[in-house]
Amino acid sequence: MTTASGSHAVLLRACAEAGLSADGAELIRLGENALWRLPEGVVARIARTGQRPAAVQEIAIARWLHESGLPVVRPLDAFSVPVLVGDRPVTFWHELPPHRPGTGADMAPLLRRLHELPVPEHIDLGLLDPLVRIAERIAEAVTLDDHQRSWLRGHLADLQAAWDDLPLGEPLCVVHGDAWGGNTAVTRNTTYLLDFERSSLGRREYDLATMAAGFTSFGSITAQQYQAICTAYGADVTDQPSFPVLRNIRELRVTCFALQLAAADPTRHREQAHYRLACIQGREGARPWGWTVI
Repeated sequence: MTTASGSHAVLLRACAEAGLSADGAELIRLGENALWRLPEGVVARIARTGQRPAAVQEIAIARWLHESGLPVVRPLDAFSVPVLVGDRPVTFWHELPPHRPGTGADMAPLLRRLHELPVPEHIDLGLLDPLVRIAERIAEAVTLDDHQRSWLRGHLADLQAAWDDLPLGEPLCVVHGDAWGGNTAVTRNTTYLLDFERSSLGRREYDLATMAAGFTSFGSITAQQYQAICTAYGADVTDQPSFPVLRNIRELRVTCFALQLAAADPTRHREQAHYRLACIQGREGARPWGWTVI
């Protein structure tokens, strides 16, 4: 993960090439992607190295969703492709009005609308890969011992096989790919959908299971909150035969994300990352486990 100073250096080069001012740029968030607030209502998003194809597609999907009538964060009209700084793509977006982070219940009706849209013919969405980058995160998790790493690799292989064996069910649709409440922004009048980096063609249950795992596994969503999600969407994914597999994939994804953070800052994140690992190994009792948000 990059540092704030390193991200700022990339920002300055990208803005110079794009003809945008970076005077007084403010860091909004620093994670796998870095978000910077620029003057005149612009937000710059700096993606990871090698993610140019995903950034190009994210711009195309956001524009398609806006044209389809969904309230979404919008890229600047002047940029149809990202600016490259080295191998890091930088995209530029219209800043949203003052807002709060959304909840699962805020996102659910937008997901329903997204899932009902016809698949766009002009965008090569590709098929959803729910286990993308997990093998790399396991390999790079320096806080693991050999036994833990071996177990995770075996668990990944089992989940890949289980995913491949799932019956198709409903026709595939456009899915968000990272459907949690934080990927919505709620203003006074509108709820906006954000972050289309993982949007693709896939099972609608995948988006729903992402939120359901907060209730069934992590303990971050109460029963009342989860019922509000189901009511807003119009379905409860935990009733689906595919749910245990989708839930287990989500558990592995967020465990490996924590391990990635622990590799960068063991003092802050190792305890939570290894607690998550112990949970999915079955060493911390039944779900929900009460994972701490990081």
